[in-house]
Amino acid sequence: VQLQASGGGLVQAGGSARLSCAAPRRTFSNNAVGWFRQAPGKDREFVATINWRGGTTHYADGVKGRFTITRDNAQNMVSLQMWTLKPEDTAVYYCAVSRYATGSGDRQDYLYWGQGTQVTVSS
Repeated sequence: VQLQASGGGLVQAGGSARLSCAAPRRTFSNNAVGWFRQAPGKDREFVATINWRGGTTHYADGVKGRFTITRDNAQNMVSLQMWTLKPEDTAVYYCAVSRYATGSGDRQDYLYWGQGTQVTVSS
């Protein structure tokens, strides 16, 4: 299953960026979707997740209040809007489709992963 993540790039600290993830309808519409990130030399970590309806979201503590995850099931698209970016947000960001309707921060719950998109925040 191919997930297409896009929208990364180079951003100045304090700036914003928007990531998008497109997935096939058959793997998307009834499943939660999450965003994870991996910085150089670190483990992949949870960022945000949204349930299949889009009504419930969860965020990692470090991004609460700065990131917003949304989904458009008609377009098979999930987005991650990021504001007030910090250099520590620099990472490769991955979208992933869960095996469940409700999202979690556990990587093991996610079946399909995108190829990742680089976000670099300069100080």
